[in-house]
Amino acid sequence: MTSAGEQVMELAKGVVAQVEQINQLSLGEQLATSGVLRIATTHTQARYKLPAVITEFSRRYPDVAIQLHQGAPAQLAQMVQSGDVDMAIATESMYLFDELAAVPCYRWGRSVVVPHGHPLIDCQPLSMADLARYPLITYVFGFTGRSKMDKAFSRHGLSPKTVLTATDTDVIKHYVRLGMGVGVIASVAFDEGDWEDLVSLNIDHLIASSATHICLRKHAHLRDYMYDFIHLYAPHISRETVQLHLINQPPAANMVELPWL
Repeated sequence: MTSAGEQVMELAKGVVAQVEQINQLSLGEQLATSGVLRIATTHTQARYKLPAVITEFSRRYPDVAIQLHQGAPAQLAQMVQSGDVDMAIATESMYLFDELAAVPCYRWGRSVVVPHGHPLIDCQPLSMADLARYPLITYVFGFTGRSKMDKAFSRHGLSPKTVLTATDTDVIKHYVRLGMGVGVIASVAFDEGDWEDLVSLNIDHLIASSATHICLRKHAHLRDYMYDFIHLYAPHISRETVQLHLINQPPAANMVELPWL
């Protein structure tokens, strides 16, 4: 007759075997070089920062399909929380969502965009009062650091006239070209082709910089190629830093000396 102790030992052996099997399956999944990487992000990131990253990633992992989903920060956070995407790349507002691990990656500033010959080009250095004299075209509220711009105007007691808002930087530049107003965009979204008919005026001295985060579900299990994607996007972010954020123990100096986007 089997004793209680022997029964416990047999059960324990079974549990250990199951744990080892789970670990092996997990390791196999982690080391997989095929699958789908689902990324939620903003238009600015998808259009101006991610193309070079995705091109190199696809070269390294030709059997990993990439799905890009675009939206406003709140939508991106919901996609991560629901498991519809593996990660989101967006502005500093993402850290407000408790269910997410937000890894700060870059700082970025803003620029004013105007047509050649616009009076603001001669206003150096630019002031908030200078900007407030013209109709503005910029991002919708809650999108790409818009709140910091609004706060900067408020601190100076100014109420600018915003005539058009959009989630797409290219749309903002298009309406600046049409003469509807002065554009305020992320500086990274002004590229070489824009110089032909637009001028970019840096306003980092007027509005505080913002931070871009990679956002993940806390305690999520990441495949190796997901860590590699993060490293391609932000080479200064180590695997260990990501893992500390995943277990809700980010490094104490995680916001110090972030490079500029």
